[in-house]
Amino acid sequence: MTGTPSLPEGYEISTDPARVDRERVHHWLSTDAYWALGRPRQKQDLAIDGSLNFGVFDTVSGEQVAYARVITDRATFAWLCDVYVDPAVRGKGVGSALVAAVRDETRSYGVRRVLLATHDAHGVYEKIGFAPLERPEHWMALIFHQ
Repeated sequence: MTGTPSLPEGYEISTDPARVDRERVHHWLSTDAYWALGRPRQKQDLAIDGSLNFGVFDTVSGEQVAYARVITDRATFAWLCDVYVDPAVRGKGVGSALVAAVRDETRSYGVRRVLLATHDAHGVYEKIGFAPLERPEHWMALIFHQ
């Protein structure tokens, strides 16, 4: 496992679901995230309500600048998804620190594995310790085309 990237000064991470700026998160994901384009607000709110949420916030303004959510039973398994960093703060290490916080929190539960899917951010996740599946042929998916 690799080290823990530090969050840049002036930012803090919270798992308090009451702090999630639902409107901002929905806007980010439904308009700029290839995996969630067009996602309805109601569906996003249900996803937030059923997940462990991580937000990165500017300590001065309180504005949310990044988001990630984890679907987990807090015992054996976790799925990291909806990771998004506001374009205005990308390149500052916010995303790496956010994913490291997810790693550390889920590890504290005794979870054996955390999965994720990414099209273009392999490098961010590899720095935190993620690696391709060793035996991808053992995994399957049930896809509902909607």
